[in-house]
Amino acid sequence: MTIAPFRIGRIHATARPVVAALLATVFAGPALAQTFDPPEGCEGVLTVQSRSCLVTHVWTCEGDAEGEQWIALFNRIGPFNIRKVDDQFQWLETYYAQDGKVETMVVPAADPPSLTELFETQTDTYDFVIRNNVGEPEERVRGFDLLTGETVVIDDEPLLATEFGYEVVLPDGEVSYRGAGAQFVSETHRLFFLGTSWSAEDPDDVMDASPVDFLYPGEAGFFAASPIYDCGTVPTRASE
Repeated sequence: MTIAPFRIGRIHATARPVVAALLATVFAGPALAQTFDPPEGCEGVLTVQSRSCLVTHVWTCEGDAEGEQWIALFNRIGPFNIRKVDDQFQWLETYYAQDGKVETMVVPAADPPSLTELFETQTDTYDFVIRNNVGEPEERVRGFDLLTGETVVIDDEPLLATEFGYEVVLPDGEVSYRGAGAQFVSETHRLFFLGTSWSAEDPDDVMDASPVDFLYPGEAGFFAASPIYDCGTVPTRASE
């Protein structure tokens, strides 16, 4: 399942303090801080520096169900999307950090996303409805992920190459968006990572947010506050 454009979420009251703590930490001085800490009770597990001036941070928290992880996507300004996923990469909670928007998944879904099905059969379809906290119409999201059969190694990290396509449908049946692309999925982390993506309306406008560096606790650049690639300056490795 594509992790762009970061649409889905199911909010719980216990999650709000976690996200509030994260935003307070980052926005307290993102321009000055070189790294940031995950919220109290949480532990950082992975940082991925990607193209298109993006960096992703992954952490786990006490009290969450087994297999649940938090993912935060940062641009040069700071975090703009924070998501909680389970071990099937269902989008349990999603927060749009810069405008306060929250989107929630209606459960049970008609066809929930399943990494298990993807790994076992090479294909997974999904079909679910999302709602938000700002009064916008519900949206139905349906699409597929497909393993291409290719394994790619990026910064010593083995990843399975995927292709995907999806559409967003409004209650009146109008298709408001169609997207497609190719990205990566990790059997070890049970996470998707961005690759290339485009809209059906403008397939020549391709965004490449492919991963470059995978960083773990103790490595230089782990939980860096800022992305480093394609940010309008000469790229440098986080580990340098």
